[in-house]
Parts: sequence; structure tokens; C-alpha cells
Amino acid sequence: MAPAVAESLPQPPLKLLSVSRDIFPDGIKTSGQHPPLYEKLKSFEEFPDEIKGSSVWKKEDYENNPERWVHRFSDEEVAEMSTAADAFIAAGTPLTGIAKDNFPLPDMAGFLSAVRTELLNGKGFILFKGFPAEASGNHKSAVAYMGLGTYLGYFVSQNGRGHVLGHVKDLGEDPKQIDKVRIYRTNARQFFHTDDSDLVGLLCVARALEGGESDIVSSHNVYNILRRERPDVLKTLVSPIWYFDRKGEESQGEEAYIRSSVFYLEPDGEGRVYTKWDPYFIRSLTRFSDAGLIPPLSPAQLEAADVLEQTCLHEALHMVLEVGDIQFLSNEHIFHARTAYRDYPPPAPRRHLMRLWLATPESEGGWKLPFHDSGEKKRGGIQVDDTPPVAPLDAE
Repeated sequence: MAPAVAESLPQPPLKLLSVSRDIFPDGIKTSGQHPPLYEKLKSFEEFPDEIKGSSVWKKEDYENNPERWVHRFSDEEVAEMSTAADAFIAAGTPLTGIAKDNFPLPDMAGFLSAVRTELLNGKGFILFKGFPAEASGNHKSAVAYMGLGTYLGYFVSQNGRGHVLGHVKDLGEDPKQIDKVRIYRTNARQFFHTDDSDLVGLLCVARALEGGESDIVSSHNVYNILRRERPDVLKTLVSPIWYFDRKGEESQGEEAYIRSSVFYLEPDGEGRVYTKWDPYFIRSLTRFSDAGLIPPLSPAQLEAADVLEQTCLHEALHMVLEVGDIQFLSNEHIFHARTAYRDYPPPAPRRHLMRLWLATPESEGGWKLPFHDSGEKKRGGIQVDDTPPVAPLDAE
């Protein structure tokens, strides 16, 4: 049966990962998914009565004020990214080896540093417009996009195959097989969730015929609402009683699921509230609960998941990503979702977003997290054994 909630399990010591550049060209390996340090988790009574600051926002603050969260690239910024991309391609460096050192953006660097700070410690999102995705083609777009991302964080693997450049695209997989299929590879609705990284980026390469629109919400605003209106639900979400499916993307010797909380309190730091959630990954575990290995979702958990989703829906800021738009979000304090969509019929291209998961370690201003890899440069992500990073230019 499942371990008791109060149980404090031994954790591996913090280790800086030593890797071969023959496998990991930038010299840094994705740390991967891990259970939390249970002894660092806080009780419900230790969580704040109210979260304050710029990370707490309502849709009314931004829905009619795009100048507060949209930045259109200038001609000079596009030219600087283009020049850096051309030089990187000419040098023949593999895309998995891209870094700030070999993708210089001297004029944009200061601005991108401010963007990074706002993502981590402010409202937590930005929408860039005017990226020349169509004119550049997939290869140059990928180089420029990943190069831009290196100024915000370190790219981490997004699946068991080592994809550091992901592709959100309908590949015809069955979204009902939630124990096997990752929803980003289908056209189904994605409920409000966070990803296994500090930041997530999405570059729109091709739009759908209809749907596929983006919703985001401040998880700190959601927290405050639940604290006021449904403290019983919040207490359930704070408790480390939630099991998350790894869907077969685990290294040898690791468990196939992770027990954790939905809301965490930052340990040894500023006491900020951190979120980690994906409803698809809690509902796909019946193969384990039916076998008695973990408990099934309780009525309280099912209600909490529903209340959380409905609260997010009510409070969400809606946006439509056009071709050439880039959305960056903080997974620390933003939930995001996607509506279901339908593609144009062939030969028109299918909806296609290039995705980045980015890590922001403690040593570079990132949040202190209750996980043993919090100090790693490429903390989080999904790493299976020594699977090397790959950056495919399209979905596979």
C-alpha cells in the first residue's frame, strides 16, 4: 500500500551532475523528475493567509491592456536574432549545444534579463510578437528561438526521448489512453496545469483552423480565492497525498509514479507558494491503484481537482497565439491550459508550436524548491537514464 502521508523518506544527496560532452554537448544533463524532500514540506497551517505582490493578478488587470504584457520585436531585435542564428548555423554546432556564449545578443541581453526577472518574480508571463517564423523556416526559427531561450534559462528534456525542443502537434494519438499518451501530441483540450520546468516557452509556427487557444491564470490568485472560499479544498491540495504518473518515462530503478503536493511552500527562501499540477497525470494511475500499490483518488481529491479547474476557468486570461508569437510563462506561479482544436485539411500544415522547457537554478535567481536537485542548473524536466538530448525540427 501507499506510504503514510507523514512518512519522511530518505532522499539522495545533492550532486552536481558530471557528464560527457559527447552525450550532452553543452556539458549539462537534465536532472529529471524526483519526489519532493518530504521533511521540507510545510503543513497547511504554515501557509500564508493571503499572497500579496505582483504575482497575484486578475484577468481584468491585463485583458484590455496588452501593452502591459505584449512586446513586439523591433526590426533591430529581429536582425540581431537573425545574425546570431546565421552565425550559429555556419559554425556547425549541434542545436543541443546552443548557449548564450555561442548565441550573442549584446543589445537584447539587458532587456531579456529584465524579462526573466519579471517571469520569475513578477506577473509570470509575456507574449512576444513579430518573430519571423514563416520567413525563417523551421531550422533557423528553432535556432533563433532556442538561442533566445538561453537568456531566460537552461533548456531541459521534455520527454523520455530527450527532446529539448518539443513540438506541440496532433500526431493522431488517442487522448483517451492517458496512461500512455502525452496530451500535447493530440488535439484534445489540455486542462490547467504546470510543466516540469521553471519556465515554458511556446513559439507558434502554424495555427489551427479553429480552437487551440491559450488560457493562463495566476496560481497565487487562485490560491487566495481557495483560501477565502474553500480552505478545505486548499488543505487537500497542500497535502502530499497526490500521486503523479510518470507514464513509463523513468530511469532504471525509479518508481513509476511520484507522491507529492499540488501547492508547496518555498523552503529556506522567501516563503513563496509554488505549484506543480497536471490533472491528466493523476487520473491515469488506475493500473496501480487497482493493484493496491497506491490509493485511488478520494472523493475529497476528486472534488479538489474539479474546484481547482473551475476556479482557473473563471479567472483565466484568454489569448490567441498567431504565427510568429512566442509565449513564455513561469510554471512556479502560472497555470496554463489549451482549448481543443481542429486542424485545416491537408495539404495545409497542422497546428504546430515549438516548445521549450527552461530551468532557472537557485544560484541564478531561481526559486528554492523542496527537491534535492534544486541547485542543479538543469533541474526538473524528464531524463531517462543517459538518454542524450535531441532537438528535432518537427514532431516525431
